[in-house]
Amino acid sequence: MAYRDLREFIDLLEKKGLLHRIKVEVDPELEIAEITDRMCKSSKGGKALFFEKVRGSQFPVVTNIFGSFERMCLALEVEALDDIGRRIEKLLHQTPPKTIKEKITALFSLIEIRKYLPKRVKNGPCHEVINEKPDLTKLPILKTWPLDGGRFITFPMVFTRDPHTGKQNCGMYRMHVYDEKTTGMHWHIHKDGASHYRLYKELGKRMPVAVAIGSDPAVIYSSTAPLPYGVDEMVFAGFLRNSPVEMVKCITCDIEVPAHAEFVLEGYVDPQELREEGPFGDHTGFYSPVDKFPVFHITCITHRKNPIYPATVVGKPPMEDCYMAKATERIFLPLLRLQFPEIVDMNLPMEGVFHNAAIISIKKQYPGHGKKIIHGLWGMGQMMFSKLIIVVDDDVDVQDLSTTAWKVLNNVDWRRDVIISEGPLDELDHASSFPRFGGKMGIDATRKSREEGMMRDWPEEIKQSKEIIELVNKRWHEYGF
Repeated sequence: MAYRDLREFIDLLEKKGLLHRIKVEVDPELEIAEITDRMCKSSKGGKALFFEKVRGSQFPVVTNIFGSFERMCLALEVEALDDIGRRIEKLLHQTPPKTIKEKITALFSLIEIRKYLPKRVKNGPCHEVINEKPDLTKLPILKTWPLDGGRFITFPMVFTRDPHTGKQNCGMYRMHVYDEKTTGMHWHIHKDGASHYRLYKELGKRMPVAVAIGSDPAVIYSSTAPLPYGVDEMVFAGFLRNSPVEMVKCITCDIEVPAHAEFVLEGYVDPQELREEGPFGDHTGFYSPVDKFPVFHITCITHRKNPIYPATVVGKPPMEDCYMAKATERIFLPLLRLQFPEIVDMNLPMEGVFHNAAIISIKKQYPGHGKKIIHGLWGMGQMMFSKLIIVVDDDVDVQDLSTTAWKVLNNVDWRRDVIISEGPLDELDHASSFPRFGGKMGIDATRKSREEGMMRDWPEEIKQSKEIIELVNKRWHEYGF
């Protein structure tokens, strides 16, 4: 059964002993972040944290709800994250052969006609309390790092609408709180929210925006999913939870939001208005600099009775967002295989904070195959942000980083096997000379043939004989172990 809301998920975590309640008063400025950071870096991601008494607010805060593989699987109601990828693969096999773009569109069309379209309802719990005199200072919004420019809403589900097609998008973009009625809207230029923003700017119209905070875990996760433009994240959430998401129309703007959200901030963005946003200690482990971004004006705040405020703390990995990124890795692997069926597996190491490194194993079939994959991936959606792509043979378990490093460091001729290129980078990358554009490297660590310039025979890998392995297995206890 799908979770109806965030509360059902929290209740399950508590029943399973995966949530820790903190009953003493804590400060939303830095203190909650430090407690959460220590928990995130404890064994296996520690526990979710429920702060019952937050200084300056009547509302409790919950953090680290997705911060382990176990909790991530519970959030998406699967035994293993690969289970969702297998569901997607099964659906893909039901669509006729097409280009990758057409195939993905067909996939989500197939999802839509099944049973996952959002269900519009007249009323929802998110409208139990309506405040048409909005005041963000009443919310327990966190300041997470000492040099942050202020408090930031870190788990917002930002809903916008394409002014031409009417289709909604949901993305997760941090929000710098300026005062009781305005925030920054930190959508990156590559994101769908920013695409909608540019369309409204061309039309010279205000852009309606609604922000939901707190919902069932599939909805929260889906707002981070790298879906193709025009695909409704709420349809994908319905697919993940095996039940349509109930949506309700906002009070003051023409946007629909999850009916069971804990809080909803309604308002607009004026495309002509920009304001300095940041700095903010981000998931790279460094502060992102001050830059100008659009301003979100809040016209109404609604919430449930006795709402719970969810927040995520980002910083040096591993953190909660790393587990969400690993879910994306496993869920969207089948879509990469649409274009590159030779791909066996993929690992986006937490240390690379998602965009900085990708390790790919392939069934190599011809000379230059590894380099073909590197160039191809740089042209694929959000894979374009990958600063480092390493390709290895299919007999390398890319989830075993120690073995993978051994193979790469021994298999590579750095003159022959390295590609240096340049292209788009993630907004948060701080190492490039220019914002959002810089250098990338590809490493082809597959075994090389003479057609690829290898003038010697590739050596055999050391392996013990099966007979000796079996003998030692049988006699192991005799050796006194």
